[in-house]
Amino acid sequence: MNTAATRELMDYDEVVERFDPVLGLEVHVELNTRTKMFCGCSTKFGAEPNTQVCPTCLGLPGSLPVVNRMAVESVIRIGLALSCSIAPWCRFARKNYFYPDMPKNFQISQYDEPIAVHGWLDVTLDDGSTVRIEIERAHMEEDTGKSLHVGGTTGRIHGADYSLLDYNRAGVPLIEIVTKPIVGTGARAPIVARAYVTALRDLLRALGVSDVRMDQGSLRCDTNVSLMPRGVVTFGTRTETKNVNSLRSVERAVRFEMTRQAGVLAAGEKVIQETRHFDESSGSTSPGRRKETAEDYRYFPEPDLPPIAPSPEWVEQLRATLPELPWQRRQRIQREWSLSGEELRDLVNAGALDLVAATVEAGAPSGEARSWWVSYLAQQANARGVPLDELPITPAQLARVIELVASGELSNTLARQVVDGVLAGEGSPDDVVAARGLAVVSDDSALIAAVDSALAAQPDVAEKIRGGKIAAAGAIVGAVMKATRGQADAKRVRELVLERCTS
Repeated sequence: MNTAATRELMDYDEVVERFDPVLGLEVHVELNTRTKMFCGCSTKFGAEPNTQVCPTCLGLPGSLPVVNRMAVESVIRIGLALSCSIAPWCRFARKNYFYPDMPKNFQISQYDEPIAVHGWLDVTLDDGSTVRIEIERAHMEEDTGKSLHVGGTTGRIHGADYSLLDYNRAGVPLIEIVTKPIVGTGARAPIVARAYVTALRDLLRALGVSDVRMDQGSLRCDTNVSLMPRGVVTFGTRTETKNVNSLRSVERAVRFEMTRQAGVLAAGEKVIQETRHFDESSGSTSPGRRKETAEDYRYFPEPDLPPIAPSPEWVEQLRATLPELPWQRRQRIQREWSLSGEELRDLVNAGALDLVAATVEAGAPSGEARSWWVSYLAQQANARGVPLDELPITPAQLARVIELVASGELSNTLARQVVDGVLAGEGSPDDVVAARGLAVVSDDSALIAAVDSALAAQPDVAEKIRGGKIAAAGAIVGAVMKATRGQADAKRVRELVLERCTS
């Protein structure tokens, strides 16, 4: 039987041979304001359920909303960073629909008069190519509450024994950034989707408007996917996979929908316009609800809020607050550190650029900082199964280790032991050096005794050195380093070996 449940996915290579994908990405960003969009309730994450609520965010009769000025400033700054036009006049609307986590039964959002429109974001892919993603709009709205469906096997409401509602998130300032249709990406569509959300996340973090924690829901992506048969210019029917909450999942969700929709079309059936849910464990999507149209939401202007009219002077004041944006910063770093384009991409792809930059800012040379983060510390992160920036060592601590090596107080071998100690939670680099007794032995009397002992233990090697075979000194140096647990200054040991054999 060729049903939706049993229909086979089309092989991805065949998909991109037969179809052109069209993407649309809607990214929802919770702002990091201290209070909610229309009331004074706290937005702090992780509080006890339903302890950060009031009559306004619960939609109780007689309560009135008041716009959060900081949220408006944040969305204007986001719009400017995305090269959007800032509307001289905009207003809120009511988006009407019933769902238990919407206590008012409507959401205050923006409909046909958003605050920022028609921008773009240039996205650099791993191969160095750049794709320009056109931005349709960025608009303000309030977040919904959170439902927890208990029982069942899917975590969805269907099959659950009961549901719990937490309204702490209801009313948190939310910015929705919507792209225009993204065409022409072909086989790279999933990669482009991931790269766009990654670049947008980096931009928002640089602006300081959100913590962009996808694992906590402060950045969520809805992925819209449709397929056009090759040679056809009319867009196909799209699906919207809701609330994808990791960069990897954005890529997987797009790829899966492409293969699923291609299988539907190859079977002579029609793609249904609907929302879908992404399953992290299987990498697949499943049906949600039929997708509403704008008319279904019965938008109308919000009667309890006045329009917002940002003056040109205010917009320019906010433009002046924009920091160095991520692509500008990368260009500067590449120039200052004399990096090739490939070296810069490797740092970015490894998640090491910010860590290296912070280590340099703490006083370390860029070359040493890069070497530590992309080699030894990257190995430690892989072994622990964590991202590089979650290792329990700070850039300032690493800069101190590098400083100790440069001063001669640590050898490279000892430096790794110090880093291991910091990673193990033994304290600062100086604490680890003191506790483990790892300082370089530079006292000549101690080194001479170690050298004489090694020469006495290997008289044949000593005789070769005396006979002019200088390369043989390496064996004595190695023996001294072993005897001193790597704490001897290898360069000074070699000098002493040659002195003792030629005097």
